[in-house]
Amino acid sequence: MASLGATPSRTPQGSGPREASTRFPSPAAVPASGEAEEEEVEEEELAEIHLCVLWNSGYLGIAYYDTSDSTIHFMPDAPDHESLQLLQRVLDEIKPQSVVTSAKQDENMTRFLGKLGLEISKQRLLSGNYSFIPDSMTATEKILFLSSIIPFDCLLTVRALGGLLKFLGRRRIGVELEDYNVSVPILGFKKFVFVLQIFKSESHPSVYKVASGLKEGLSLFVIPTHICGQAPALCPPKPASSTTNTSDLDASGILNRCRCKWGEKLLRLWFTRPTHDLGELNSRLDVIQFFLLPQNLDMAQTLHRLLGHIKNVPLILKRMKLSHTKVSDWQVLYKMPFSTVYSALGLRDACCSLPQSIQLFRDIAQEFSDDLHHIASLIGKVVDFEGSLAENRFTVLPNIDPEIDEKKRRLMGLPNFLTEVARKELENLDSRIPSCSVIYIPLIGFLLCIPRLSSMVEASDFEIDGLDFMFLSEEKLHYRSARTKELDALLGDLHCEIRDQETLLMYQLQCQVLARAAVLTRVLDLASRLDVLLALASAARDYGYSRPRYSPQVLGVRIQNGRHPLMELCARTFVPNSTECGGDKGRVKVITGPNSSGKSIYLKQVGLIVFMALVGSFVPAEEAEIGAVDAIFTRIHSCESISLGLSTFMIDLNQQVAKAVNNATAQSLVLIDEFGKGTNTVDGLALLAAVLRHWLALGRTCPHIFVATNFLSLVQLQLLPQGPLVQYLTMETCEDGNDLVFFYQVCEGVAKASHASHTAVQAGLPNRLVARGKEVSDLIRSGKPIKPVKDLLKKNQMENCQTLVDKFMKLDLEDPNLDLNVFMSQEVLPAATSIL
Repeated sequence: MASLGATPSRTPQGSGPREASTRFPSPAAVPASGEAEEEEVEEEELAEIHLCVLWNSGYLGIAYYDTSDSTIHFMPDAPDHESLQLLQRVLDEIKPQSVVTSAKQDENMTRFLGKLGLEISKQRLLSGNYSFIPDSMTATEKILFLSSIIPFDCLLTVRALGGLLKFLGRRRIGVELEDYNVSVPILGFKKFVFVLQIFKSESHPSVYKVASGLKEGLSLFVIPTHICGQAPALCPPKPASSTTNTSDLDASGILNRCRCKWGEKLLRLWFTRPTHDLGELNSRLDVIQFFLLPQNLDMAQTLHRLLGHIKNVPLILKRMKLSHTKVSDWQVLYKMPFSTVYSALGLRDACCSLPQSIQLFRDIAQEFSDDLHHIASLIGKVVDFEGSLAENRFTVLPNIDPEIDEKKRRLMGLPNFLTEVARKELENLDSRIPSCSVIYIPLIGFLLCIPRLSSMVEASDFEIDGLDFMFLSEEKLHYRSARTKELDALLGDLHCEIRDQETLLMYQLQCQVLARAAVLTRVLDLASRLDVLLALASAARDYGYSRPRYSPQVLGVRIQNGRHPLMELCARTFVPNSTECGGDKGRVKVITGPNSSGKSIYLKQVGLIVFMALVGSFVPAEEAEIGAVDAIFTRIHSCESISLGLSTFMIDLNQQVAKAVNNATAQSLVLIDEFGKGTNTVDGLALLAAVLRHWLALGRTCPHIFVATNFLSLVQLQLLPQGPLVQYLTMETCEDGNDLVFFYQVCEGVAKASHASHTAVQAGLPNRLVARGKEVSDLIRSGKPIKPVKDLLKKNQMENCQTLVDKFMKLDLEDPNLDLNVFMSQEVLPAATSIL
């Protein structure tokens, strides 16, 4: 409870004249600086996705609302199969909290309501209250503005948008507790599309086993901190040859070195939505290549530091829309030199000096407009940051509003005035009362406050002539007197009046900022893009990545001395391997080789390099030429699921191979690792051969397929047709006595054996067990009977077994006196126990 007051006090009798002193209440604790408040702005709100979808005549219309940035995302009408595969991809990616669609109707009713619903949806879109549209626009200008953003010719999309707006308004998403006239904040419309499909079997395609045998979860996007903490060798080192001082660019992942939260969000989006838009990919690579030049390193570091101060602008704009703006929000936007606005202006000034032939630099230089200066100037001229922090509310600087300044001057003079009033009140009080004060409480007014005497026990003791008792608080009695009533009438509720007037000014300032919300949103989009590309450039510099080339007219992939971007950071030495598929090099690569020879790493290496190239990143290879690729299908590793009731083999069929068989085209890349090993050897081999023969039968429309397998019978039994489409590769090895040396080099040919015994020895299996396993394997291959090892049996075990067999042979099952229970308990069980 805030108060102002003065406290005259009496001295003990005979000790001298009465004295008066001014008393102020202790101010509420406030942060020493705005740092704690700034951190609060960055608190991540629990994001929710609400999706509306319509499907008709083979086309999808999709729109969703994202509460994290208060924007609506829409996908123009897109064709989809009757199985709604595209819709499933959307659901898998965005994971909506709710899905809105139309109820089932017959065909005639659907046709009739479809026309009606379209017009209603258009009206709902055009009549919406969007803060990013300036109030100065006329109705016609507003329609033209929205038409430049929303594809009104995509009828399903328009209906989906209209349905989504109706749902948001009815459910009042994010504003459930606000006044009914407060609408759901919508800060923008954004288009999203799916171009390249990435099908993967796990949460990320880069899980593998390191030399220790531990399965670690490294990925291109992030290296978990628990891995770095437990095994420092797994964290990406800085190459000794690198001259880059990247101490301020420490990576949280191989590619994720973003400095702002929205940059990281954009990088994750690029990972989930790769593209084969050559213009977009090359524009990304141009920026990365520019920052890889040694003379541009200082500029890259400067930009990276500025990006670290780009804060959560959508959250601030959402709070402004709902009038929930905090003092820290104004600080984040303005406070020099680390505010979002001034950092954005720093980015603009820096990009103005960079080559304008690069689209991103040109966009930042042009679109970071003077509106940013206007926003900063307004905030700086109006907001009193020191006073706002002290009072923990929005306050304005002097000379903004003369009426507010006058009321504040009167309020500042109150303590001395109240001291005088309290002195006069004390003269009229009982001499036993040692002191009193006059305090001011907002919404209550001025009160006379005296300490509670020991004689004041009952409520009736609180009554004092000429005073109206109000309440007791902390051993202080509060009263209204004639003078305090006069003060109420004379001064009024200054605190509330000042607060109300400053709140009105804050609302006006919010409207000025929201009118330029589109500029701030565009600043965030471009800054996020710059952040991502600087992160990719930093990774390319540290790990020696090169720029890929794109050849859409070529059906295939060519990689020279490619490397696995994750494994090369964990292995002491890494052997690069080249890849070429398509054309005369065959579309189906069958890779055989011993266990642990590097087949799986090679397979993933190809997939990751292609994936990185289609994200717009440099790649770990000397050269890489990527042809037309429309999808990447993987069958890498699976985990059995008791909860699903599915075996490894069933998961392989349902989730991985079936998708590839049903969807892969001549432009698809299919990676298959050890398919079929989860079931009977013969059945698994047969199914693998059948799948490959299915694709080979397509001829030139066969996908680009890489198969790693230990089924040597696939080659030995000639289960695949001969021809130029198939190429057999193996991992080069050399036997040195009883040792097997791995070269981890891919070469043409077929492995002669799996060398499982060598792998078992390296894994630490006892030599006698390895020798026995090899002996049994040789017997199976030669068709000879497998005889038990005598020294592994117990003494007389064979004799006991023979005795038990003889007892069963002599058993007369037709004997009416035979009691099988007695026979089992007295004859069989003792003999079996002796054997075991």
